[in-house]
Amino acid sequence: MNRVQRGKLVLAAAAVGVGLLSVTGCGYINAQQTTHQYAASDGIREDFGPFQLRNIVIVSEGEGKPGRVIGAVYNTSKSDATLTIKGSGGSQTSVSVKAGAYTLLNDSTDAATLSNAGGKPGSLAPVTLSAPGTSAREIKVPVMDGTLAEYKTYLPTPSATPTSTSTSTSTGSPTSTSTAHATATAGH
Repeated sequence: MNRVQRGKLVLAAAAVGVGLLSVTGCGYINAQQTTHQYAASDGIREDFGPFQLRNIVIVSEGEGKPGRVIGAVYNTSKSDATLTIKGSGGSQTSVSVKAGAYTLLNDSTDAATLSNAGGKPGSLAPVTLSAPGTSAREIKVPVMDGTLAEYKTYLPTPSATPTSTSTSTSTGSPTSTSTAHATATAGH
């Protein structure tokens, strides 16, 4: 092999090496999607004091109308706790959760209803979370309507009078199985 052929071979090997680096190096340059946690649902995910809120959504017929809060609320503390959710226009609801357990805000619990959803469907409504011993925090929660069939049953009915405070009871204790089930069923 002469000098010219060796030079061409080295250049070809270098080109292949650069090509492989550019193809496989994208993981080095770009962040991996699996390293970022996000709510893979319509609802939000929020940690607040001893509470872990998962797949939280407000279901309402429209702006200024009552809205039902659905999702899952976990209590990671060693004592029973109550989460208060304050919405627009002074509306509020409370969710009681036993120590180390969760409450699903769905058909099997008392409705956690706000007298005013705080936004039109498709928007993010500001709500304030509060609990004894924890500083209040404002978050934004998606407002959905009955367009999607899975939310239609959660729309507050005109005959139902929203209360300023409703209490839901907790069920079970969180395990990896019940956590996945609770999160999957809370908003759908």
